[in-house]
Amino acid sequence: MPVFTAHTADTAPAAARPTVEEVRRRFGWLPTPVALMAESPQLLAGFVTANKGFEQTDLSPLEREVVVLAVATTNECHVCVALHTGTLTRLGATAELIAALRAGTPLPEPRLEALRRFTLAMIAHRGAVPDDEIDGFLAAGYRPRHALDVVLGVGAYTLSTFANRLTRAPLDPPLSQHAWTPAA
Repeated sequence: MPVFTAHTADTAPAAARPTVEEVRRRFGWLPTPVALMAESPQLLAGFVTANKGFEQTDLSPLEREVVVLAVATTNECHVCVALHTGTLTRLGATAELIAALRAGTPLPEPRLEALRRFTLAMIAHRGAVPDDEIDGFLAAGYRPRHALDVVLGVGAYTLSTFANRLTRAPLDPPLSQHAWTPAA
């Protein structure tokens, strides 16, 4: 018997209903991970709020997706990898860039690779990023503000990836074309 309930706008706790409806309108359907997160209105609101803040950072849409994919692949969240592969595709990212992000291998563009490396260092060192990693990030043209923007992205997508893994969120059919399995 499943531990977590995939809610609808009608079954979600009252405090989660506005957020569930907002997400449903945005996507045109209710992603199962959101339906599962709705069990905790505070978690759902926290993720959505953090994500909205991340979308308003000084990082470009493509740069934000690099951060998200670094978090999602590190935390082995098949849902986030699939969803954000679709976003990368809509942004016009090259197949080579998408493949490298999904595989967790160096990116073909040095500036984006510096961002990916910095994000991975942020995760691995739990924020205490070594000076050489900070120096490499700044040398690639990023500013201190961008480092803090990465903190927000890592935080937002740690919430999402952990919740998705805890609830064993399935991959919704609209995302199946971007299905992903972690490398062994």
